Amino acid sequence: MSNDATNPKLSIVVPFFNEEENVEEMYTRLKEVLGRIGEPYELIFVDDSSSDGTYALLKEIFRKDERVEVLKLRRNSGQTPALQAGFDRARGEIIISMDGDLQHDPAEIPQFLAKIAEGYDIVSGWRKDRKDNAILRKLPSWVANRMMKKLVKVQIHDFGTTYKAYRREVVQSIHLYGELHRFIPALISREGFKITEIPISNIVRLRGKSKYGLSRVRRVFFDLMTVKFLVSFLDRPLQFFGLIGMVIGGTGFLIAALLTIGHYFLEWSMRDNMGNLLLAVFLMIIGGLFIMTGLLAEVISRIYFVTHNQKIYSLERIDSRRPDGAGAR
Repeated sequence: MSNDATNPKLSIVVPFFNEEENVEEMYTRLKEVLGRIGEPYELIFVDDSSSDGTYALLKEIFRKDERVEVLKLRRNSGQTPALQAGFDRARGEIIISMDGDLQHDPAEIPQFLAKIAEGYDIVSGWRKDRKDNAILRKLPSWVANRMMKKLVKVQIHDFGTTYKAYRREVVQSIHLYGELHRFIPALISREGFKITEIPISNIVRLRGKSKYGLSRVRRVFFDLMTVKFLVSFLDRPLQFFGLIGMVIGGTGFLIAALLTIGHYFLEWSMRDNMGNLLLAVFLMIIGGLFIMTGLLAEVISRIYFVTHNQKIYSLERIDSRRPDGAGAR
């Protein structure tokens, strides 16, 4: 089939940050695999403001291959904004995201495409036999994956890997921020898309330095709470905050009612129960504030759905052969 770079069927989005030792080999492997597949494709390489020679190498690849587009972010923004930038530029019917550190094997791309051909909308990689450090990577990942399965009821084993394939309509329906790229299947589950996973190899990094550490555990924990809220309560936040407010305010009301009954019918002294009375008033105020927060969140959520078009990245330059893509932005 023709490899028409102006009308690609496949878009491969790869973010890079200080990966100068892996760029050339990643490109070579991708080109070899995609050449065997035979479908028109494009490679979208996103440089997350690397401080080494990554961008220079990507620029050189762009010069010699018309199917390559390079995005350079103005500042180091993280993997999620880098992926979102690539998704926004992707034109393919099927979009595949993967890491640029060679821990994802391009030779497995046909397996993702085979599952998409079966009718699935998202195909997620599953690092079934992980080779990572047990404390820094495997244990936090195991805990996060177990929690996510319980919270959002999406039955896949590995939410954390970037290696995923999407139909174009899936990517168009999501808007990422924070570090939510790892939870795309959960975020998109509320839309009714068909999701599956395939085992992938978990290759040990051979060159370059890992960008992950224990500091990521805290961010993942808060992202889990964010995803749960977005999936279950984004369009009805009053259900979340209102329930908390009712429980807290209701507890305060019961304490106040009990004190009132005791004072009028059991001769309880209000002076002796002043601490309990203040607690009841405090709980009722807090409960009311939660309910008011829920009402405010309802208004904000409506604004979110109407005006949700803000970018989470800042492009310094786009190296592209498209009429709208040349030069600095």
